[in-house]
Amino acid sequence: MDRSMGVDSVTISVEGMTCSSCVWTIEQRIGKLNGVHHIKVSLEEKNATIIYDPRLHTPKTLLEAIDDMGFDAILHNPNPLPVLTETVFLTVAASLAVPWDHIQNTLLKTKGVTDIKISPQQRTVVVTVIPSIVNANQIIELLPDLSLDTGTLEKKSGNCEDYSVAQAGEVMLKMKVEGMTCHSCTSTIEGKIGKLQGVQRIKVSLDNQEATIVYQPHLITVEEIKKQIEAVGFPAFIKKQPKYLKLGAIDIERLKNTPVKSSEGSQQRSPSYTSDSTVTFLIDGMHCKSCVLNIESTLSTLQYVSSVTVSLEKRSAIVKYNASSVTPETLRKAIEAVLPGQYRVSITSEVESTSNSPSSSSLQKIPLNIASHPLTQQTVINIDGMTCNSCVQSIESVILKKAGVKSIQVSLANGNGTVEYDPLLTTPETLREAIEDMGFDAALSDTNEPFVIIAQTSSEMPLLTSTNEFYTKMMTPINDAEAKTTSKCYIQVTGMTCASCVANIERNLRREEGIYSVLVALMAGKAEVRYNPAVIQPPMIAEFIRELGFGATMIENADEGDGVLELVVRGMTCASCVHKIESILTKHRGIFYCSVALATNKAHIKYDPEIIGPRDIIHTVESLGFEASLVKKDRSASHLDHKREIRQWRRSFLVSLFFCIPVMGLMIYMMAMDHHLATLHHNKNMSQEEMIKIHSSMFLERQILPGLSIMNLLSFLLCVPVQFFGGWYFYIQAYKALRHKTANMDVLIVLATTIAFAYSLVILLVAMYERAKVNPITFFDTPPMLFVFIALGRWLEHIAKGKTSEALAKLISLQATEATIVTLDSDNILLSEEQVDVELVQRGDIIKVVPGGKFPVDGRVIEGHSMVDESLITGEAMPVAKKSGSTVIAGSINQNGSLLIRATHVGADTTLSQIVKLVEEAQTSKAPIQQFADKLSGYFVPFIVIVSIATLLVWIIIGFLNFEIVETYFPGYNRSISRTETIIRFAFQASITVLCIACPCSLGLATPTAVMVGTGVGAQNGILIKGGEPLEMAHKVKVVVFDKTGTITHGTPVVNQVKVLVESNRISRSKILAIVGTAESNSEHPLGAAITKYCKQELDTETLGTCVDFQVVPGCGISCKVINIEGLLHKNNWKIEENNIKNASLIQIGASNEQSSTSSSMIIDAQLSSALNAQQYKVLIGNREWMIRNGLVINNDVDDYMIEHERKGRTAVLVAVDDELCGLIAIADTVKPEAELAVRILQSMGLEVVLMTGDNSKTARSIASQVGITKVFAEVLPSHKVAKVKQLQEEGKRVAMVGDGINDSPALAMANVGIAIGTGTDVAIEAADVVLIRNDLLDVVASIDLSRKTVKRIRINFIFALIYNLVGIPIAAGVFMPIGLVLQPWMGSAAMAASSVSVVLSSLFLKLYRKPTYENYELHARSQMGQKRPSEISVHVGIDDTLRNSPKLGLLDRIVNYSRASINSLLSDKRSLNSIGTSEPDKHSLLVGDSREDDDTSL
Repeated sequence: MDRSMGVDSVTISVEGMTCSSCVWTIEQRIGKLNGVHHIKVSLEEKNATIIYDPRLHTPKTLLEAIDDMGFDAILHNPNPLPVLTETVFLTVAASLAVPWDHIQNTLLKTKGVTDIKISPQQRTVVVTVIPSIVNANQIIELLPDLSLDTGTLEKKSGNCEDYSVAQAGEVMLKMKVEGMTCHSCTSTIEGKIGKLQGVQRIKVSLDNQEATIVYQPHLITVEEIKKQIEAVGFPAFIKKQPKYLKLGAIDIERLKNTPVKSSEGSQQRSPSYTSDSTVTFLIDGMHCKSCVLNIESTLSTLQYVSSVTVSLEKRSAIVKYNASSVTPETLRKAIEAVLPGQYRVSITSEVESTSNSPSSSSLQKIPLNIASHPLTQQTVINIDGMTCNSCVQSIESVILKKAGVKSIQVSLANGNGTVEYDPLLTTPETLREAIEDMGFDAALSDTNEPFVIIAQTSSEMPLLTSTNEFYTKMMTPINDAEAKTTSKCYIQVTGMTCASCVANIERNLRREEGIYSVLVALMAGKAEVRYNPAVIQPPMIAEFIRELGFGATMIENADEGDGVLELVVRGMTCASCVHKIESILTKHRGIFYCSVALATNKAHIKYDPEIIGPRDIIHTVESLGFEASLVKKDRSASHLDHKREIRQWRRSFLVSLFFCIPVMGLMIYMMAMDHHLATLHHNKNMSQEEMIKIHSSMFLERQILPGLSIMNLLSFLLCVPVQFFGGWYFYIQAYKALRHKTANMDVLIVLATTIAFAYSLVILLVAMYERAKVNPITFFDTPPMLFVFIALGRWLEHIAKGKTSEALAKLISLQATEATIVTLDSDNILLSEEQVDVELVQRGDIIKVVPGGKFPVDGRVIEGHSMVDESLITGEAMPVAKKSGSTVIAGSINQNGSLLIRATHVGADTTLSQIVKLVEEAQTSKAPIQQFADKLSGYFVPFIVIVSIATLLVWIIIGFLNFEIVETYFPGYNRSISRTETIIRFAFQASITVLCIACPCSLGLATPTAVMVGTGVGAQNGILIKGGEPLEMAHKVKVVVFDKTGTITHGTPVVNQVKVLVESNRISRSKILAIVGTAESNSEHPLGAAITKYCKQELDTETLGTCVDFQVVPGCGISCKVINIEGLLHKNNWKIEENNIKNASLIQIGASNEQSSTSSSMIIDAQLSSALNAQQYKVLIGNREWMIRNGLVINNDVDDYMIEHERKGRTAVLVAVDDELCGLIAIADTVKPEAELAVRILQSMGLEVVLMTGDNSKTARSIASQVGITKVFAEVLPSHKVAKVKQLQEEGKRVAMVGDGINDSPALAMANVGIAIGTGTDVAIEAADVVLIRNDLLDVVASIDLSRKTVKRIRINFIFALIYNLVGIPIAAGVFMPIGLVLQPWMGSAAMAASSVSVVLSSLFLKLYRKPTYENYELHARSQMGQKRPSEISVHVGIDDTLRNSPKLGLLDRIVNYSRASINSLLSDKRSLNSIGTSEPDKHSLLVGDSREDDDTSL
């Protein structure tokens, strides 16, 4: 190799590339430049590596060439690196008449050829080539007249030997390098280390923070390399132990000692070879014919071996060799060294043979010529999506052009490609990506270990056999055993924000040694990795993921990966059937456990979904002669609905109410009569006896039996059903509470009602037994009243709770119930289709989804193009373009094209199932706010019981000590009963009065009544509040989180501005609108619909022209031809003219002028329609890239306009008519008019307002600045919205979430208060606590305001209830008896009723609440209005930017970085904005074919 010809290589950073099309454009344009030998553009690393002739180009001219294409090019390292070239000597057969011109032209056009010298006299061609791009074989294939000059090879063999020794001693080393922040760091390291003696090659990766170095250990050590990297200022660690690059079966020592065999050697033996010896070796470890060929071909290349015969059956090798040059022991070692180094060799016999004639060995041998070809490896890539031989040819032709690819053979039948490549120039992953960029689905095969090949060229290689045949004979797998030992582990991954993170993890992990396959689930945040436990362990895999900047932890219980299947098996008759099924199934590979129950006809099976699927299991059972079907799972969320509770409390309430109304009637009547008697007593000074007489003469007080009045009998009869049927559930709840040693409201209610009922019954029976004249005072009215109020509260509470589960039912209904599984043959031709239950879909199945159908599972598209509505996940209204290789989500809707997808996540692993799980968890984990009354009653119950018992004991003691007090104050004291009985009865009455007056009725009513009125008032004002919990919670809210699309904005794109870029006399605005509207009328894209709608409005027409040859390129734009618009334009002009005529007719007197002008316009119209309708316009509408691709130049002014719109979060679309740029249309999702006002008022109420969206950060920042929000979280997934809400809650803040989409539902359920916009999806509305019926954000303010007012009212109610209890209890206990304040039991009941009424009236005051008007709000917030500057807004991308592990920089580095950043922000020029504009496309833009897949390394 030499540097005489001077070929250089330079790497240029390229910003602004968005997809593979950009890469292709740059490679095509720059590759065509004279003097550019090769260009490789990487979208991931955002750079271009160019090999060029320094006599024709400099790095600066190449940089300018890329700049001129509209990309932002930066040269980090201006010093080009020299590229080694190789000289190939070719000869032409003497018999031929040589077409020298043809040879020269062909060679000049060949990429990688740097110089040609032709000598017609000597019939030779000397070609200088770049070996990484082209080799001698490829030149011979291009020009079959030429052949390698063997003589020259022989002459050069001495040099070659030295080189081969050096090559053979090469070692590859991987080092982790920390602290790199940009491409300048990588260039510095590559420049410094690449110059060291002994370092052959170095590649530094910024993404992986690692360096791959190929070096010669006899010239430089690992420690030296490490020290040199650290000297540049970057800490370095050895990541992988150095590995020798295995070149073949010959070790370095023998390479040093063995001269390379000359070409004549194979034709005739040298005279010195007089006597050959023969030796027989026994060889253990050969498996197949490949091993035989490997040993034979390796030994036959040695000069001192004349023949080799290897027998697989006898496990032996017979070798003829020159005994004077080599010993059998050396040969034994040579065989043991043959890759993969697993042969065990022993010498069995050695036989001297007679003289050997020179022609004895006519075996053709392949000389080892490592000099002309470095190391070669082979990989197999599985390719899906090929349909015919044209696909095969296109893949082979594209991949062969890639740097480092020696050969490729693609098989349509096997669906794979075998590629031979130079591992120093390319990797299997790069090749796989190149195939995927062509639109095919490519994957490295699971057990893909590179095959090592001795790459050789020689004139002796028979040109008739294909290179592939030769290579297949030469290759052996490095590791056969590894494929057999695979383990699986699960890793929890945090910090993923989008599909590009998934692709980044999957791609980087597959590169690691020992990892066979990786599958990452975004929503579940889980990675499933298959690996070789002999090479790598799960903690190391987790460490690799952490190195990529994500959080990773091992999931210990790997059982999560097991599938569980419940089957109904029919046709079993006895135990032997059971045994038959169990034994056959458990023998199946992939089934861990099987249990069949004869009684229930059910089978429970655990299996590995990787190996076997539910359909296979069912087929197995059916093949045994039984019927098997899935146990139908309940697809609804019935476990979370409250139907049973709602039913029981409703029954309880109605029973209590039915009996309570008459009781209350009786009670009110008695209270009125008692009041009347008291007035009489006061006015007429009646004696006690007269009072009793009048009292007993009332109708209700008449006695049916002695001691039993009508009043008491009716009260008893009405109380019994309530006590035992209405209160049944209270008894159950109280029993449960007491069993757990707690006292709640139920205990107090049960205690009060039971004691009141029991006491009343006992006292009534005693009165009847004593035949009392005076009716005893009973408390039969207490239980019905209490039970009615409490049961009503419970019933309403459960109705509200039941509503939440409907959200889950709605979510689950989004899941498709069936899937169409298709079978394809090797040529991807559809063989069969079958409809199966979605639960029977297995991973790897190919599923057909028709237009309008739902995707049954998550998967990857393998065939077809379509637009898909994914608003379910992203919340964005825009459909996403899907092509081969794109990922699709279960539950999303396919819009216009038929797709074939391969299932990647099924069952509980699908994204939709994960969202269902999130909503479920949020609803079940959200602890209900323990109502204040419940807390209070925990202390209140024991306190009242103690006071009641104390009252009883104290009065018994007082009675025995001083009976006169009892005698004085005991109403209806009967002289006929004994003194002891009187005392006990009096004491008991006092203690019961305490219990009754302390009845928690008012406490129980304080909350429910206020909540009922509050929710009612809310509903009248368009705010639906689901129960008391959100109403109570809303006043504690400290943070309000808004979703963007459909909440802050309208959620549909609208045209903001149309800018005409040409003079109006050349093409008018209305003409542009007519052309654009017609062109976009065929588009199904929302942006197209918005443009058409706008054009129709502006032109005031319902019909447009005709559009032909319509073509759409997802992610770029459309092209078509438009005709028949002149009639439309003329109609428009005629309308204007007609208006002018009408105006003129008002001034002109006489109709003749009018008549003539109208008729003349009609004539013009007739002439025009025939002349102009034939005119055709060629139309292009799309983004910058679409225009550049079609050869249009975008000048700086237009670029400035576009950048300005993009900065405001709009999508700028360019219009070209007849290859001339003539218009720019700006489209955006517009902000709701009241949004800014609502945000200002919330901020003035002391609340923190946050914007959280799945859209990109640029659009989010623009929207936030318009409405005045300063904190933004952009590019956030549904699961991350939940995590974000949780994070805010963990900071001790109460969070209200305002959203409208299915993607918001988990966060709405998790937030303390979920507020859904009424125009949103059903699922969001069901998951939320508050629903705003009107699509008005000011209702968010009103709902919080109403909550504050309601809670204030509840507190007032509690004060009423407590004051009454605190005053009433001591009076009831008789504390104030000495001063004459006695509370009779009926007064207790009256006071109880009064307290309840006062609480209800207090609650009814809420009815007066009025929602503030728009004018009030505006007045209130005017002082604070005004947009926020972008610099005031903090935007966080993904769940949290703190999760990214930034490199640890020194203090000086940090100061430099900060100062650099601040200078950049001051001088942020148009260029940098341009790069932002193109690297972060708007979700609404036509640019988004699927930006996430194109740029999958950006985290």
